[in-house]
Amino acid sequence: MNVCTYICVVKLEQAIQSHKFKSEVHKAGLNILYTAWWLKTVMSKELKEFGLTHEQYNVLRILKGKHPEQMCVRDIACRMIEKNSNVPRIIDRLELKKLVKRATSAQDKRETVISLTQGGITILEASTHAVNRVTDANLTVTEHDAQQLNQLLEKIRSNEG
Repeated sequence: MNVCTYICVVKLEQAIQSHKFKSEVHKAGLNILYTAWWLKTVMSKELKEFGLTHEQYNVLRILKGKHPEQMCVRDIACRMIEKNSNVPRIIDRLELKKLVKRATSAQDKRETVISLTQGGITILEASTHAVNRVTDANLTVTEHDAQQLNQLLEKIRSNEG
């Protein structure tokens, strides 16, 4: 059993070696953070096989959602999961890998727009297949449980703004 699998099957108390929580709500918050870290670790391992980071994968998915249209850097940044990501740097790296290309906007010559290359589409399809396989193997909850979890998480974020 690898480390990620071991971490997944143990209770939070075992994983962080603590049994003292202010409340169940406090424990739930830590459990969310820990589970997010665990899932990101599992996904990072899978994405590494494709030479991608989470942030690069996120940019490729965002661009695929608008493909074949181009997107400006600002609009990509607004859709990122990790809001503090350095999107111009991520795009630089993706451009070096020939997965995206930059152009000057036809509407505003001061603005740079980004689009997927065929290579970007190909690696995104392959990496998405792998990510979906890992997700299915690790997120072993029913559709009903997932729906309830989504509602609870959205309730927690109801003050997001």
